[in-house]
Amino acid sequence: MSKTLKVRSVELGAGVPKTIVPIVAKTREGILEKAKEIKTLPVDLVEWRADFYEDLFDSAKLLETLKELRKVLGETPILFTIRTKPEGGEVAPSFEEYSRVNLAVAQSKDSDLVDVEMFWGNTDWKAKASECSVKLVNEIHNTGCLVVGSRHNFSETPDRDDIALTLKNQQAAGADVPKVAVMPKIKADVLDVIDASIIFGRDTDRPFLTISMGPLGMLSRVACEFCGSCMTFGAAGQASAPGQIQVGDLKDMLTLIHTAQAGA
Repeated sequence: MSKTLKVRSVELGAGVPKTIVPIVAKTREGILEKAKEIKTLPVDLVEWRADFYEDLFDSAKLLETLKELRKVLGETPILFTIRTKPEGGEVAPSFEEYSRVNLAVAQSKDSDLVDVEMFWGNTDWKAKASECSVKLVNEIHNTGCLVVGSRHNFSETPDRDDIALTLKNQQAAGADVPKVAVMPKIKADVLDVIDASIIFGRDTDRPFLTISMGPLGMLSRVACEFCGSCMTFGAAGQASAPGQIQVGDLKDMLTLIHTAQAGA
C-alpha cells in the first residue's frame, strides 16, 4: 500500500483520488484569469504549464507571475511544470536553463511541487534516471520543495514491465511522486498501464501517477483508485494533453467509484 504525502491540506494517496487542472495560458493576465475560474471548480491541485508562458525565461517576470498566481489560488497546491518538446511540451531549453528556472521556482516557496523530467536525453525505458535530473531533484529538495518525477511517450505504450521499472527508477532517484504518461495504440495498451500501476503500487512507499492518454486511454483517468494512482488530470476548458475529462465530470466519476469501492 502506498504511503501518503501531504501537500498543504491535500493528502495524496488517501481517499478519493485528487483532481489536478493545468493552466496553459500564454500571458500573465490569461494565467490569473484562468486561476480565478479554476477556484470555482472542484479542483484539488493546479498545474502551471509554464512552457506555454511567453516570459518563461525572464526570471523576474516568471517569479512575479507565480507570486500573483499563489495569491489567487490561496492554499490550493501548485505544481510547476516546464514540459519540454521531447516529452510533448512547447519549449526545448538546454538543461542548464531548465534547471535554473525550476530551481528558482523551488527557492521562491510559491510552488509546492516542481515537475522534473527524470530521464533527460535518454529514450531507453530500462535506463536509470539521468545524473543531471537526479542532481536537480536533490537541489530542489534542499529548498524544501517536493518533486513530481515524470516520463512521457506520446507515440506508444512501452512494455508493462518497462513502465513499472521506470516508476521504480524515478522512486530510486528521489521523486516524491513518480509519474508516467504514455499513448495507447490498442485497448491492451491501456490495460498494460493499469497492470504496471498495480505492480509498482504493491511495493512502493509513495504516491504515484500513471496515465494512458488520448480518447482510448480515458479509462485510466477514472480507474486511478483501482490501480493505485493518486491523482488524475482534468480540464477546465482547454486541455493540456489528449483525453482529459472536464474536471466537474471527472470529480463526480472519481467520487462514485470511491464510494463503490468503499462498500466492496
